[in-house]
Amino acid sequence: MNDHDYMQLALELAEKGRGWTSPNPMVGAVVVKDGQIVGRGYHQRVGGPHAEVNAIDDAGEKARGATIYVTLEPCNHFGRTPPCTQKIIDAGIRRVVVAMVDPNPDVQGGGNATLEAHGIDVTTGVCEKEARTLNEGFITWVTTGRPFVIAKCAATMDGRIATRTGDSRWVTGPSARHLVHRIRHGVDGIMVGVETVRKDDPSLTTRLEGENGSDPTRIILDTQLSMPPSAKMLRQDSNASIWVICGPDAPPDRRAVLEHAGARVITAPLKDDRIDLDALMTLLGRMEITSLLIEGGGTVLGAAFSAGVVDKICFFYAPKILGGDDGVPICRGNGPASMQQSLLVHDLSVSQIDTDVLLQGYLKPR
Repeated sequence: MNDHDYMQLALELAEKGRGWTSPNPMVGAVVVKDGQIVGRGYHQRVGGPHAEVNAIDDAGEKARGATIYVTLEPCNHFGRTPPCTQKIIDAGIRRVVVAMVDPNPDVQGGGNATLEAHGIDVTTGVCEKEARTLNEGFITWVTTGRPFVIAKCAATMDGRIATRTGDSRWVTGPSARHLVHRIRHGVDGIMVGVETVRKDDPSLTTRLEGENGSDPTRIILDTQLSMPPSAKMLRQDSNASIWVICGPDAPPDRRAVLEHAGARVITAPLKDDRIDLDALMTLLGRMEITSLLIEGGGTVLGAAFSAGVVDKICFFYAPKILGGDDGVPICRGNGPASMQQSLLVHDLSVSQIDTDVLLQGYLKPR
């Protein structure tokens, strides 16, 4: 095995932390000595030991003179835990192989420099693209202060997310829906409009059969606080918060009712009498929402694309055709006047999920 192979193992370990480490990144580490893996570890939960610490502890005395492969530059500062650079130095690690430097502009390169100053050989950039994709949410948040935003929809082949009566159960099959729940597990927040709450009364929780899942913070766009206090999500057994986003002139009595029902009501700026999504992303970033899944419906998706806040799309298409022009489209609202003003999707990938098709891509060049 070579550096690439060992780093791939470290990336697989890092993935195990998805849904549990935010606002920290997912990180994996592998300790190798004389061609043998002697230690493995990953960052399991925010506030817990980092990947390097777990891997070195797993290796024990075998870490002395070994090489450690780590998916992110070791930290060199006190945060929730002590600096990992000191752990590496004290363990007698001879070489450190890093997938990517820490994207935080305040600490970038500091960990590697400290290790090199202590005579440790540092190699950087092994599987860097994969490491950056793994932590694309953390990278966006730590460099911009805003969450990484994923727009998701489930549509027929002619682009409808529901029939003219609003029926949308189910557009896609069980496997596609399971994947959506895995995406929910991996994000900090999930956002819909109040119309979705009133019509569908969704849970917006993570349901993974036979597995523990992390419920994202439920974020409801509700300018005038018309969300019913009897909504299912307000009566569920979940540790996830419910944030209702309203405008400055929302009725105080409705605020009091929703707060009494367990929601947190947050006031945000308006634009054209609707929640200003661009301003909201900055607000959510300050509240440590590093990644956000927008599940629609059409009005919210259209507004998100129009506001330019979407980073990634996950569009599921079912092999179904409604065949009319009266169903609910993926996006609602006014679009651009010319095709040249359309949003370009970069790094598009296509995969088949049983009979459904998933299109994934990015709205900003990577």
